[in-house]
Amino acid sequence: MEKVLLKNLGKPNSHKIDTYIQGGGYRAIQEALRHTPDTIIQMVKDSGLRGRGGAGFSTGLKWSFIPKDPTVPKFLCCNADEGEPGTFKDRGIIDNDPHLLLEGMMIASYAIGANTAYIYIRGEFAFGARRLEEAIKEAYERGYLGRNIFGSDFSLDIHVHRGWGAYICGEETALLESIEGYRGQPRIKPPFPAISGLYGKPTVINNVETLSCLPAIVLKGPKWFASIGPEKSPGPKIYCVSGHVKRPGLYELPMGTSARELIYEHCGGIRDDRRLKAVIPGGVSAPMLSADEVDTPLDFDSLAAKKSMLGSGAVIVMDETTCMVKVAYIILRFFSHESCGKCTPCREGTIWLTKILKRIEYGEGRTGDVELLESLCSNIFGRTFCPLGDGAVMALRGVLKHFRDEFVYHVENKRCMV
Repeated sequence: MEKVLLKNLGKPNSHKIDTYIQGGGYRAIQEALRHTPDTIIQMVKDSGLRGRGGAGFSTGLKWSFIPKDPTVPKFLCCNADEGEPGTFKDRGIIDNDPHLLLEGMMIASYAIGANTAYIYIRGEFAFGARRLEEAIKEAYERGYLGRNIFGSDFSLDIHVHRGWGAYICGEETALLESIEGYRGQPRIKPPFPAISGLYGKPTVINNVETLSCLPAIVLKGPKWFASIGPEKSPGPKIYCVSGHVKRPGLYELPMGTSARELIYEHCGGIRDDRRLKAVIPGGVSAPMLSADEVDTPLDFDSLAAKKSMLGSGAVIVMDETTCMVKVAYIILRFFSHESCGKCTPCREGTIWLTKILKRIEYGEGRTGDVELLESLCSNIFGRTFCPLGDGAVMALRGVLKHFRDEFVYHVENKRCMV
């Protein structure tokens, strides 16, 4: 498959505007400006593009919720927070091809009628923030940003907003709160951002990878995009693979590539030729797959059928030497630390899950601890203000589903099974 998202990865000066233009950059926004905004929205709908940030919602449909009233200011926010453990695909685009993201944002802003856009970038991505600021400066100097872009009536200003490393700010309404200068905590919905978002105005929030797909859709057409991968989850997808594989890294492949093909063909197999034990398919929020499920296609619907999710496309591979109790403890320790504290089930529940997992991992488990974990999961899931608590529970339930015997062994024998 021809690469469109990572095509400039590894090229000299790939982050510079001249390199991007030489490869056909900024042609897509010029083409988009020849069409009406509604035509661009329909084009994105027809492509079947679904959000690459985790939820997998139809991008074109999300845009269509924005009110058409030209007198109402509208905003576009690019979610570059990328706090999900195991995820580094957006950073790959930002560091190596920032103008691809900028062009995608220009197309999206034109389609929804926004004249101001923000890139909300994770606090730790200092290098990426500088790259984006340099790219934005280059675009302004060429007249690609600012007033009357390419001689049209369309004007756009893009700003970089650096966060402070809070995982919760990856949640779209917490992201908006943070940009406005408040503590990063989720808002109650409805109203949804499309009606009342940034500063109370209609707002679209899209992920870096989602926006970076747009130039190719405009230039190559929605049919081309829809022809890649499964019918209901089409297009190219960046999988970021880490863990016990011989060649970890970023892989741009057709959506729906199986976990087996990704691990054994593209990543060279399991490190030291050990046996595969489990795969987390979409960042630590996604319930893991067992080795028996390695032929599952990595797309939204196939993973949902397995009671998991594609999430951010962060594939974490674990071999036979992995202690699953330790994996669960590390994951829940992360969620407990990153809970914003706004709602009780998440704030208190993740702390207790972490405490119980810690004592099991350190040989202090008690009879009934495994059942207590399962009971706590039931009291948290579906009762939290935002998906953070649900993500923590789904991760733990996924481990317990496949490896409950390891938890029982830890409790009874005060040590690890592996």
